[in-house]
Amino acid sequence: MATYTTYIPESGAVGQREDLSNTIFNIAPTETPVVSSIGKTKATATYHEWQTDDLAAADNSGLLEGADAAAASATPTVRVGNRTQIQGKTVHVSGTLDAVDKAGRKTETAYQLAKSGQELKRDMEKTILSNVDQSAGTTTAARLLGGIQTWLKSNFVTMTDGVAPTTADGNNPRTEGATAAAFTEAKLKECVKKVFENGGNPTMLVVPPTQKQVVSEFAGIAAQRYEAPKSKATTIIGAADVYLSDFGTLSVVPDRFMTADTTPDAEQALVLDPTMASIATLRPFQSQLLAKTGDSEKHQMIVEYTLAVNNEKAHGIVADLAV
Repeated sequence: MATYTTYIPESGAVGQREDLSNTIFNIAPTETPVVSSIGKTKATATYHEWQTDDLAAADNSGLLEGADAAAASATPTVRVGNRTQIQGKTVHVSGTLDAVDKAGRKTETAYQLAKSGQELKRDMEKTILSNVDQSAGTTTAARLLGGIQTWLKSNFVTMTDGVAPTTADGNNPRTEGATAAAFTEAKLKECVKKVFENGGNPTMLVVPPTQKQVVSEFAGIAAQRYEAPKSKATTIIGAADVYLSDFGTLSVVPDRFMTADTTPDAEQALVLDPTMASIATLRPFQSQLLAKTGDSEKHQMIVEYTLAVNNEKAHGIVADLAV
């Protein structure tokens, strides 16, 4: 007598149900530390503007007894701005796909719209961190915001021969160095010192994953050892999540979406004060149902926003880091 087994078609057994998990496992990262940390405000036009100011240098001179008051001197505020940028994703789902029974989600449209929202947030992180200068756009070219690297002129530090933006207003990118060199603690200290001297109080050091490992190898950080009781496992500490500088404490934050230069292959480290930058939103995340042209539904997920660098002197950058 034949023995029926799970092997098909050898045994001839049929009717076995598929075992498909009702959970979708997506490993793609969704963390956006800069977008999540900086402030939020509202834009009311495609060119969002604000003003910056500075105090006069400290003076230790005195006044003559009985002298007339000196003529008043005032420095006007500086008016700067950034263009809004539109970013979007399109979802196109057939009626049949929405109707059939699916594993891991009830409707394909809802699932794809939620996924698009996560992708857009990642796009925003990459855009804000970029060295792309702002552009008013044309009928054939998209309007672009100036990424944070195009603003950081005052506290610019290079490992080699890179050059800071010629203006601190998002209209000119920094110039990449011809070569790159390994990130050093001395250069980080130089940058933090510059920020402090210009009045800033940074709290974040944002770095690509490779540079996070470099920071963890700074002298005095790597190869620390925590001696636990014999009854517990011993922990070896080889990472730095907080950097205590001479001018304050920095959270060391790895960011997957910091784009490397290509000529040469180099990265950057950003010293930021999250309270001195914000996302100004003209149109928040929204799903728009497009015209129906057949047996399907089309949606467009969009957001329109810009980056407001409240005062570029509050931030710094160390550029041209070897990968």
